[in-house]
Amino acid sequence: MKNVFTIALVAIALVFSVEASAQDFAGLDKSPMDAAAFPSSYKVSEKTVRVTYSRPQLKGRSISDLAPAGKVWRTGANEAPEITFYKDVTFGGTAVAAGTYSLFTIPGEGEWTIILNKNLNQWGAYSYDEGADAARVKASASSDGKSLEEFSVTFKEVEGGAHMIMGWGSTRVSVPVMM
Repeated sequence: MKNVFTIALVAIALVFSVEASAQDFAGLDKSPMDAAAFPSSYKVSEKTVRVTYSRPQLKGRSISDLAPAGKVWRTGANEAPEITFYKDVTFGGTAVAAGTYSLFTIPGEGEWTIILNKNLNQWGAYSYDEGADAARVKASASSDGKSLEEFSVTFKEVEGGAHMIMGWGSTRVSVPVMM
């Protein structure tokens, strides 16, 4: 009888421990997080720059609906992207100290303003504070024949550094990052 009681007690304890450790996981994010770095090779451990951002999708909408011209945009979805420079660089012609910054943009016709902001952990651009800007640079916007459904960031190596290229729809915006 003592054995049956012990087995029953262990069984009840297992049921409650399994129930207590069960986790509820959120569904997949509609705008998944991504990262781009330079150098981009995973074999190179010493990076110059890395940007972590979420990738909104057009889904039949226009860029101007999601990132209106003349208004500060979080440059992606969800949290404002964070860009980390692992060494001092010249970003779009402006000297920037090594560190991590929030990345915002102001879309425009033919030219975008790219903003590095000292305030981190911002959701969207709702709490954006221009007084915390570390740098504001202008970048030319061009058009490409290939359309990108998801907002994307990549780096293209050039002599002396790289260009950070942001693309969405047929729009491409390029900012030099020089060492």
